[in-house]
This record gives sequence, C-alpha cells and structure tokens, in this order.
Amino acid sequence: MSYTLSRPSPLQRSGLLSVVVGLHVGVFLLILVAKTVVPQIMEIPLVVDLLPAPEVAKPPEAKPLPMAKPVPVKTVQAPIPKAPTPVVEATQSTVPTPAAIVAAPAEPKPVAPPAEPVSQARFDADYLRNPAPPYPPIARRMGEEGKVVLRVSVNPLGTADSVEIRTSSGSQRLDESAQKTVRNWKFIPAKRGDVAVQSWVLVPIIFKLEQ
Repeated sequence: MSYTLSRPSPLQRSGLLSVVVGLHVGVFLLILVAKTVVPQIMEIPLVVDLLPAPEVAKPPEAKPLPMAKPVPVKTVQAPIPKAPTPVVEATQSTVPTPAAIVAAPAEPKPVAPPAEPVSQARFDADYLRNPAPPYPPIARRMGEEGKVVLRVSVNPLGTADSVEIRTSSGSQRLDESAQKTVRNWKFIPAKRGDVAVQSWVLVPIIFKLEQ
C-alpha cells in the first residue's frame, strides 16, 4: 500500500497560521501581564512604644541624729578666804629708823652727738673769677640804676641750679642782665662737716652809673 500525503488546502494553511499567531500573541500578553503585576511591598512604618524605665528605688536618706543639747555645768566658786586684817599696836619701836634711803643710781641718758658745723655757700672768693653783670646800653642811656638781690640754689658741685629774683632793681633790663650772668657763676658749695650739701645763697648786684 502506498500512502500519498495530500497538500493542505489554502484554507487549512490560513487556519494553522492564525493559530500560531494567536499562540504567540497569547504568550506575549502573558509576559506583559507578568511584568506589570508585580507584588508591591508596602512600607509599613515601624511604631515603637517606649515604655518608661522602671524607677529604681532610692536608698533611704540617712537623717542626722538629733544632737543632744549640752548641759551647762555650774561651777561652784569656793569662797575666797579673807586676809586677816593686821593689828596695829600703839607701842613705840626701839629699832632706830634709818636716816635716809639710798636711791639706786639713775641710768645715764644717751648724749646726742654734737651737730656738725654747716658752712654757707660763697660766691665772692677771688679765685672763682666770677664776672660782673654787663650794664645794658639802653639802661645806661636812660640812666637806670638800682640794686637787685638774687636767690640762688647752689648744688654740691658748686653750680647754680636756679636763680630767682628776690628783690627787683626796678628795671627789667637790669634784673635780666644780673640773672643771666649769675646763672653761669661758680660757687663754693655749703658744707656740713666735710660733706658738700645743697643750699641757697643771696647775691646782691648793684648797678650804678659812674659820675
């Protein structure tokens, strides 16, 4: 026997093709559905209730013991025995009375050392060669005369620290001439013993026109 395969008809081919296409479409739809339907995990907030910590029992506080009040101790003072009063007898004593009581010699007072002599400062020694103040020409032409007394502070080195006008001559030009000149004078300083000391000295200057 021989079997002869018959070719499918065009109708059968189109049916098979539609079945195959339908299977592919169904598989594709299943894949899409599987991708879209994904189980979603919802995040649920975690709620934690904090329970209060159990209270720890505190140890009982030690209360200070009541202080016992000190009991004042009364001191009993013993009576002080009175000294017996001396009895004076009105009888004359035969013991001779000393003529005088010899006093203890007094301690000598310290004697202060004698003060050292102080010599005054000088400006009139010849070897000092102090020049006389110049006569201002204007004062000479105007016939100004007078006596100025200067108060000079002399230091231990023999120079003038300051020159003050003690008594004015009545002319400012004469006073300034004398003050300027004496400021450059040399002096013999005052001495206490052999030590030169600071001192003040009065210097009189007379301005008189020659007749």
